[in-house]
Amino acid sequence: MRTTTIELFKEEMKFSAGHFTMFSATERENLHGHNFTVYVALEGVVGDTGMLADYGGYKRWITERCKQWNETFLLAGRSPWLNVEQHGDGTVTARFADERIPFLARDVTVLPAANVTLEELARLFGEGLCGDVDRLRHDRIVSVTVKCASGPGQWASWRWSSSSLSSSEPT
Repeated sequence: MRTTTIELFKEEMKFSAGHFTMFSATERENLHGHNFTVYVALEGVVGDTGMLADYGGYKRWITERCKQWNETFLLAGRSPWLNVEQHGDGTVTARFADERIPFLARDVTVLPAANVTLEELARLFGEGLCGDVDRLRHDRIVSVTVKCASGPGQWASWRWSSSSLSSSEPT
């Protein structure tokens, strides 16, 4: 059995977004942004055709997610410290401690995350890619590693393995 790793790190696998990280119920960063990049490694068994799988679908999914998050402000929708209120008038209010932070709804992406950190962004990309375990098995993929960077030299990694107990087990 021959294995290989396909590494995906394309120019279009990036997004520019604003955010703030919360450190406690009363301490957070100022609003700021990054040019985030995403890297994915698919490890699996090389088939009789001499290739792992048609990984174009994985690239398209990553690129589409990057486009969805590009030029938006990312808010943590599952934070115990942040309350995100979406209003009928096209606005969103983020409430943190005694602060009220207003946004236009069109400028905000509320993530299913406890915080907007590299760790959570890598997890969200990873869980999205690995949501269809049957497809991964069909494509003979045995592990997926996702890295998200906020700049050169600063990455967080998330890993899924077919031998893991759950598809969201981080490394």
